[in-house]
Amino acid sequence: MEQTIHPAAIEHLPVFISPPGQTDYLFVAVAIFLLLAVLVIGNLYFQLHAVPERMAHRTSMVQMEVVAVLALISLFTHNHLFWIAGLLLAFIHIPDFSSPLYSIAQSLAKLSGRDAESTGDPALISEEPVVPAEPAPKTDAPGEGI
Repeated sequence: MEQTIHPAAIEHLPVFISPPGQTDYLFVAVAIFLLLAVLVIGNLYFQLHAVPERMAHRTSMVQMEVVAVLALISLFTHNHLFWIAGLLLAFIHIPDFSSPLYSIAQSLAKLSGRDAESTGDPALISEEPVVPAEPAPKTDAPGEGI
């Protein structure tokens, strides 16, 4: 059967118009382009949501987990306030309050003469054994022992 042009059509058809029953190359190209665009934009979206979590990797473990949970909540709820809170929390360095408190507790335990096993507090257990200090020798010379 011969392909004839419809009498109402113009003589010169554009390249993107395909004859009936043939492959529409413009449709295939646009479908591939849209698929690639959705994949690239989706990847950028997920990378953007992971920015606070990546920044929090240099902080403490608890802070990193809180930032990761905030980023995940913002991803599923589309509430960007959680993402902003996670980003701000990733920027802030939270100081370590527990180490000085444990050091104070160990020092007070040494001063009071208690050992960690009798109190049952794991915070008082230290690496080095507690040795009571010996009193300084008494001297009769003036100016010594000050």
